[in-house]
Parts: sequence; C-alpha cells; structure tokens
Amino acid sequence: MTTMTDTSNAARFREFKMPDVGEGLTEAEILKWYVQPGDTVTDGQVVCEVETAKAAVELPIPFDGVVHELRFPEGTTVDVGQVIIAVDVAPGSGPAAAEPEAPAPAPEAEAPKGRQPVLVGYGVAESSTKRRARKGAETAPPAAAPAAVQAELNGQGTAAVPEARPLAKPPVRKLAKDLGIDLATVTPTGVGGVITREDVHAAATPETPAVPSVPEPSVEAPAPVQAPAPVPAGARETRIPVKGVRKAIAQAMVGSAFTAPHVTEFVTVDVTRTMKLVAELKEDKDMAGVRVNPLLVIAKALLVAIKRNPGVNAVWDEANQEIVQKHYVNLGIAAATPRGLIVPNIKDAHDQTLPQLAGSLGELVATARDGRTSPAAMAGGTVTITNVGVFGVDTGTPILNPGESAILAVGAIKLQPWVHKGKVKPRQVTTLALSFDHRLIDGELGSKFLADIAAILEQPKRLITWA
Repeated sequence: MTTMTDTSNAARFREFKMPDVGEGLTEAEILKWYVQPGDTVTDGQVVCEVETAKAAVELPIPFDGVVHELRFPEGTTVDVGQVIIAVDVAPGSGPAAAEPEAPAPAPEAEAPKGRQPVLVGYGVAESSTKRRARKGAETAPPAAAPAAVQAELNGQGTAAVPEARPLAKPPVRKLAKDLGIDLATVTPTGVGGVITREDVHAAATPETPAVPSVPEPSVEAPAPVQAPAPVPAGARETRIPVKGVRKAIAQAMVGSAFTAPHVTEFVTVDVTRTMKLVAELKEDKDMAGVRVNPLLVIAKALLVAIKRNPGVNAVWDEANQEIVQKHYVNLGIAAATPRGLIVPNIKDAHDQTLPQLAGSLGELVATARDGRTSPAAMAGGTVTITNVGVFGVDTGTPILNPGESAILAVGAIKLQPWVHKGKVKPRQVTTLALSFDHRLIDGELGSKFLADIAAILEQPKRLITWA
C-alpha cells in the first residue's frame, strides 16, 4: 500500500514554540538569531539564543527544513508557548503560500527514538494563547529551497559556499554585540578556534588592554569585568531596560528585604593561621589539580559551623507557618557576571571532602564566568557566601538570598596591626558580616554561628577537632 505525501501548507510548515527553559518561567528575551529565512536547518541545530530571568540559553530546533519566517526580532520578549520560527519541512515540493494560521502541532512521536531533550521543558504542552495579527503584516515570502539548490552559481558553475559562523560562547557573542564588534573580524585565540572575551576586548581596543591590571585580592570570587557600552558624545543620561536576570534580581531582593526581618552582625578576626594553611594546602599533593584559596577554607569553616548550629540551616514557611529544617547544605556562592549577580550553589556541600569542595568551587566559578550557569544550579540553595573582599571592600550588610535564612559576607583580608600574645604585630585580618532571618534565628543562635566561623578561621585546627 502506497501512502501519498501531503504537501499542503499544513503539512509543509512546522512551527517551533518558545519552550520553558527554566523552572516554570513564563517568558524569555530573544538575544540573537543564528539563522535567517532561507537557511537550511537540521535537527538539533542551535537557531537562537534567549535570556530568561535566570540564565542565557541556546535553543536547538527539533526538526529539519528551511527557515520560512522568524516571528520576532532580536530584543523581543516572548511568552513561553508562542511560535518564534516557522520552518518549511518539505522544500522543493512547489511554491509555498502563506503558512496556515494555526497548523497542527507536531506530535512528540516524530522525534527520533532515543533522542533526549537538550533543554529543560523541551516539548512543552500546547498553550491556549493565540498569536495576535501584527499591524501592517504582509504575506510571508515564499520559503527558500535548500542551500544546495538555491545557491547562486559563480563564474565556474560551482555553488557559492557560505562563510562559516564564528565559534564563540553566548556571553562572548553578547559582549561583541554590546561593543558593536563583528565576530567575523575577530581573530580567535581559544582552543579549537573559539573566540574568547579577551579576543573581543582586543578587537574593541587593539592598542590598549580592555581590562586594567588590578592586584589579585586575597580572597577570590568570580567577578568578571564587563566593558561598558560606548556613550554617545554629549549624552547626559542612558536608559537601560530592566529585564532578564537583572529584573529577577531586583524583584527577589525587594521581596527578601521586605519579607524577612534582617539582622546583621559583624566580627573582625585574625586569619593569619588560615592564610598559612592555604599556603601549605597549595603545596599538598592531595590538593593537586584543584585551586586552593581562602574562600575554600571559609566555606569549609561555614559548613562545620552549621553542623554545630543546625538551626541556621532552615527556612521560614509562611504559607504553612512552619520552620523547615534542612538536613543538607546546598552552599551558594554569590557570583558577579556580565548578566548580573547570580547565586549558583554546590549541592550537598556538607558531604564533600576538602579536595572535592575545592573542585566544586573551581567548577562553579568557571561556569559562572562563561555564562553557562543553568537554572538548576541556582535552585535549592540553603545558605550563601558573598565575597565583597574581592573588590577591596572591608564588609557589608548582605541581603538574604530568597528561600534562605543566612548569608555570610567576607571582607578583604588585609595586613593590619593586631594585638597578638600581648604585643602589637602585623597580622592578616578580615571582617565577617552575617545577615539572618530573625523570625527563626534569634540573636543567640546567630551570634554563636558567626563566632564559630571566626574561631575556626583564627585556629584552623578546629576544622578537625570540631568536625
């Protein structure tokens, strides 16, 4: 029995809808289109980059064909479930009329067996939202045939080969866009011909370094530098739309500040012995291959202090009027990125050895700097460390990360005069600040917790005796 192929518009056109690439997110902004009408696409090919309230994500298309229409331009915020691109999956079967208003959705069964979704929320349920007609919209142009057929012939009768797309990660592409740099003109220095942030900065200011040299701080944390966009001559102000990650941060901080009653306590501590321990660990063969810095010891000290003061590792459940005690620690590390402040966390940090914790911190930092932190990595945190010392700041009053009840701010470690064994001597000193939710952490518990962290940093051997 022979089945006739349906070449009608309804069968020819497949539509790709904005998926939920996070955890219940409702919208995303289209940052960059990697294809244009007439381009041939294949199953799994990345067609655009979008930014949600949590991260930037590249979207692959789940079928083959030729791009017929891009429904939204770059910079548009699109609701989850809206069609963002239409693809002609049967090119060459005749002239393509305007696509149907509501073509039948493609069943999931058409996906190749064994193929796993590459995005959270891939294959979302159909939305009842219908696309509104755009004012002045014209009939869509005919879909182009495959590149091999449509390529214009040069003088020798061979098909013109399109230039290869420059290789670069999404944050690097956004940086280039912000600076007005064409990636095709940038010389890559990364492995495999990948364009790095440094390459873009070099292309922007080839005769001077893009980032001024700054002495390395004593406590390290991810703090990549984002070059500011050029300001037109004579401009008196610049308006920056609040959306994506920045919008989510603002809403979360306002909600946290006006929901949980914050209390902040401070302690200044001599960390000279901690700094000596860090120097010794760097030479330890068991720590080979991982990055050792003061933040590692501070994180371990916090984990030991939580073990001694478990009431800190809890959260207030307003809806059920309960205090939820967590018996695990997902340790958040506040990270400054070009897209704003994010707080990825190390899952089950309490179970990790010192070398494992060092590896987890290194991976977290590298991922944040590359802009590859996933929404899942930022969910489920129980307590956070924010390192303001990396900016040379002595201390601060941190705001709680939503869903948590304590956050520790670490100030800069500086050589200061200190009374040690009855004499004034130069010692390595820092100031710690602990903000906590006073609904469930009273002054006694908060003070004991902060004092324990300080005591460990003053005498690191307590990492063993108190563990």
